[in-house]
Amino acid sequence: MRSEPAAAAPALLASSRLRSLELRNRIWLAPMCQYMVEAEDGVPTDWHLVHLGARATGGFGLLITEATAVSPEGRISPRDTGLWNDQQVQAWRRITGFCQQQGAPVAVQLAHAGRKASTWPALPRFRQRRGTVPEFASGWRTVGPTADPFPGLDAPDALSREQIRLVVEDFVAAAGRAEQAGFDALELHFAHGYLVHEFLSPLVNSRTDEYGGDGPGRRRLALEIASAVRERWPAESPLIVRISATDWIDGGWDIEQSVELARDLERVGVDALHVSTGGAVIADIAVGPEYQVGFARTLRDAVSMPVSAVGLITDPAGAQAVLDRGDADFVAVGRAALREPAWPQRAAHELGVRDASLYPGAYQRGSW
Repeated sequence: MRSEPAAAAPALLASSRLRSLELRNRIWLAPMCQYMVEAEDGVPTDWHLVHLGARATGGFGLLITEATAVSPEGRISPRDTGLWNDQQVQAWRRITGFCQQQGAPVAVQLAHAGRKASTWPALPRFRQRRGTVPEFASGWRTVGPTADPFPGLDAPDALSREQIRLVVEDFVAAAGRAEQAGFDALELHFAHGYLVHEFLSPLVNSRTDEYGGDGPGRRRLALEIASAVRERWPAESPLIVRISATDWIDGGWDIEQSVELARDLERVGVDALHVSTGGAVIADIAVGPEYQVGFARTLRDAVSMPVSAVGLITDPAGAQAVLDRGDADFVAVGRAALREPAWPQRAAHELGVRDASLYPGAYQRGSW
């Protein structure tokens, strides 16, 4: 099988770079919670090796892990992965090594769930359980910018200034462990109503100290984390930030505030934005194909760093059109990749690209 020259490939299948990191195409695997750490110790398992490894052999340009907590209390559920100890580092190293052997670099999404932590896993076996996992059932007390709860969840403890400082340190320490674990890139999760987004949103953050109030105050935690992690993370390795561009409700976080944040993040050394929406509050969101792409375009026009679009991008021709229109520099595929680990291989076929590099040698007999 002969590979076409990269220059002849459509943008979706063309190689690219983030800092010194070479990507074989512009298709990212979006982070998706798996809730499969049955030991509830944050250590990734064979499930995570197979889940990410299958997408590595399937041709994705960049794999992004599920939300990986920087501390035990930062997990969305007790069954989430983490990067707060050496045992987790060793387990992740096995996974990153395998994926890299298949030509797929791996980014870890570092996260703190804030007031939306300690929830029941979104799995069929837990379908009848809702809300906060109680402490007697392996849950824990949550934290947030204030003591106001997310609807349906227990009230968190409001973080003190000293506790905020420790959160920043947790992100920095996790970044150091990410380097030890062999990750190629790092994504900070500032979206979906988790801790940093809680500080950003005026509908959630009613603090009156330097971490609340006006825009610079509400952006302070995000910038402290991004700046500190950029200083700790290797200079040659990409730092990505995922944001929610809007709360989808009047008076909330919106695209104008996201532009201000994006420009600040670029100034402290962030290399790319991953643009999602929503999650801080209950809102009526008109979900449909490519429903978030317009926000990515607005942010791409406002900054010089590249932007990835995400949100029901399922069709290869549609994904290519997103890039052709200049709406984004990358596309991230999430739910479609759950049912189709080799989505990039089908995309190449449908876009007329014959590229052997998307297939491991043992799979080339089954190429499109």
